[in-house]
Amino acid sequence: MSDVATIDDRQRRARLGLRHRLSPATRSNDAFEVATSVVALHSSDPVTVYLSVTARGHDGSFDPLETALYERRTVVRHHAMRRTIWVMPIDMAVDAHAASTQKIAARERARTMKAAGWTTEFMDRSIDELVELIAERGPLTTREIGLLRPALTERVLLGAGTRNPASIATHTRLLLHAGFEARIVRGRPSGSWISSEYAWHETVQWLGRPIVDGDARMASAAVVGRWLAVFGPGTETDLRWWTGWTATQVRHALADIGATQVKLSNGATGYVLASDLDDIDEPEPWVALLPGLDPTAMGWKERDWYLDLATASRVMDRNGNIGPTIWADGLVVGGWVQRPDGTIATEINRSISSHHRRLLEEETERLVDAIGETRVRTRFPAPNQADLLA
Repeated sequence: MSDVATIDDRQRRARLGLRHRLSPATRSNDAFEVATSVVALHSSDPVTVYLSVTARGHDGSFDPLETALYERRTVVRHHAMRRTIWVMPIDMAVDAHAASTQKIAARERARTMKAAGWTTEFMDRSIDELVELIAERGPLTTREIGLLRPALTERVLLGAGTRNPASIATHTRLLLHAGFEARIVRGRPSGSWISSEYAWHETVQWLGRPIVDGDARMASAAVVGRWLAVFGPGTETDLRWWTGWTATQVRHALADIGATQVKLSNGATGYVLASDLDDIDEPEPWVALLPGLDPTAMGWKERDWYLDLATASRVMDRNGNIGPTIWADGLVVGGWVQRPDGTIATEINRSISSHHRRLLEEETERLVDAIGETRVRTRFPAPNQADLLA
């Protein structure tokens, strides 16, 4: 690769700070812009998406996300890559559905039919009934739907004879499949912002357009193009981790967009968009407190350029899930947790300057103000959490 351009770790960290809106100069109070800057926001844990947007905003308010999700409806929650729930711009949701979700939907439907003994006719008829009910009477929570259609609340045993059998209400499973198939989407939670029980809406009524099945190969190229624009350079391994796709699907997408190979600091081959070979200026010094499963922390599989082994052992579990992290100029330098009294406890694992410590104090105060009286818990606790709460 002697004639291939090199993009070193320092340049990668500069790109991360600017493109992911973690540098103060790049912050935005538009949640659509924030979501676009990281392609999509993790939302399996409802806390993550709020704190991810707040960390990248000017005033520490939750209003931008509420506005984008429920008023302007420029972003939407939808299952996609790796079967994760994301908050995504609508165009990204359409591409992600075609590239990832429609395959997941088919696989999950087949699995449920086999486990529950359901026929295609039963699933089609029952999902149609639920979608029609939501269109006529919605928005409706899962509980409200059960009260309106008690015949569909009969419990079914999934995984009989396996190590982890589960008894669930029929309508709960059918709603999940209707969501996978983009017939319905999640609206507001029924409780506070940390609740994960959402009201269901018929998709076209809520968004004004469908999320339709499309050409998987074309959509895959579009998704990878978006990823490289803000996460590049990245390796094939990184892309397979982030998307959950096969090597063949990732390689086709890289070829289809004409991605360019570059050499990384560790000698590995990375990829960027053909127009993205020039270095960018480094941002001013910055510090960010990011929540567990934040899209920046979870954006790459190979993380040694921003997360050293000692710090990783404190902030990451065995499956690669990253808990709440403290960042300084593109490096993870420690972790944090909210204590029961609402204060933020921090652990610094790498040396940082006195200026960065002052920035950390400011960001900690901003986080406390944003969370307010709410108490949050991390869905995938990092190894440092118990020590920080002691």
